[in-house]
This record gives sequence, C-alpha cells and structure tokens, in this order.
Amino acid sequence: MGVKMPVSLFRQSAVSVEKLGRIEIAKQALNFSAAHFTIFSATEREDLHGHNWQVECELTSPIDGNGLIFDYSLIKKAVKEICDELDEKTILPEQSPHLSIEQDGDYVVGVYGNERIPFLPRDVITLPIANASVEELSYYVLDRVLNHPDIKDQDIRDMTIKVSSSPGQNGSATFTRDS
Repeated sequence: MGVKMPVSLFRQSAVSVEKLGRIEIAKQALNFSAAHFTIFSATEREDLHGHNWQVECELTSPIDGNGLIFDYSLIKKAVKEICDELDEKTILPEQSPHLSIEQDGDYVVGVYGNERIPFLPRDVITLPIANASVEELSYYVLDRVLNHPDIKDQDIRDMTIKVSSSPGQNGSATFTRDS
C-alpha cells in the first residue's frame, strides 16, 4: 500500500501574485465616552450631550511568509491611545466656521453666536476638525493612526476607520495608498 500525499487545492501558477490580507478590528475596548454638540449652521446646533463612542478599523496589507500581515496589535494599541485621550472629555472643533474657542480666565469658552459656553480646561479637548461629528472624528482618528510612530512605516494599502456614536450610526473615513 502506498503513502497518500496531501493534494493542494491551489494550482501552481507561473505568475507570482502578491498576497494581501484584510483584517477588521472591532474590539469592545476601543471606545470612549465624550460629550459634544453638532453644529448645523450659524443659528442651529444640538444641545450638549454625550455618547459612548465606538471605534473600528479595517485595513489591507501584504501577508508575509509567516502567513500574517504586520503585528496588528500595533493598530489596537494606537486606537486605544486615541480613545483614551478623548475619554471623559467634551470635544470642541477648532476649525468650525460657526464656533470660536477662547481662553477666559480659568475657563475654555466655546463662543457660538451670542452664546458663551464655559468649560474647565481639564474637561475639554479641542481637535483640528470642523465639527464634532462622526464624519469628522473618523477622519481625525484615521489621520492619527496612519501617522502613529509605530504604524506610519507599515505597508498599509488601505485603511478604513469607523466611529460610531450609537449602534447603527457611524461615520467612516478611508485611506487608499496610490500605487
């Protein structure tokens, strides 16, 4: 009786194809609790309120000879760092055409029309965004992750960051590397 050899389900090809892998990271720990208000116009904004925001990441990168993309725990670590910075803060947009941010004595003050909204500095984070919305926050997180020192030199072909303010309500931002 002969020895049975395993049969490959993949045909050998004369053409070498780069193997790309896509991973999705949606861990419960990648979240933050923060207050915000969305600004719709010079005369309409939401009341200040909070959410338990959730962050997810999907990315494509080459699979190495070990059958893995790079150590994607680096992504989890970077996203967690960003979430921790935003946690338990009120988010104010620095680039809003309708809100200005001032320092007034011991307070950070959001000025919206004729409203002055004071906050203690320890309770606020100002971000280089136009609005404290899921759309803007997803781009903010994407930029921060892609420029993180542990990630910026990785061979990431594309990445999507989703920021959710509640289940079923999210914004996303995508980076795709030009070939």
